Amino acid sequence: MRIEADPEVCIGSGMCALTAPDLFDQSEADGTVVVLSPEPPAARVAAVQGAVSRCPSRALTLRES
Repeated sequence: MRIEADPEVCIGSGMCALTAPDLFDQSEADGTVVVLSPEPPAARVAAVQGAVSRCPSRALTLRES
């Protein structure tokens, strides 16, 4: 799986970083999403799905590799 983020859509709520801080962070410059691990381990699928579903602006997408 691969995580894709659209910083143009991101509103910087930080739900992704709160849900999975090992996978997401926020830019120091503008607070938008930073994907730390674009291809996370299979053991973190539930965390990624949680972050994607909690994103209020729908800036995150989870794609199959």
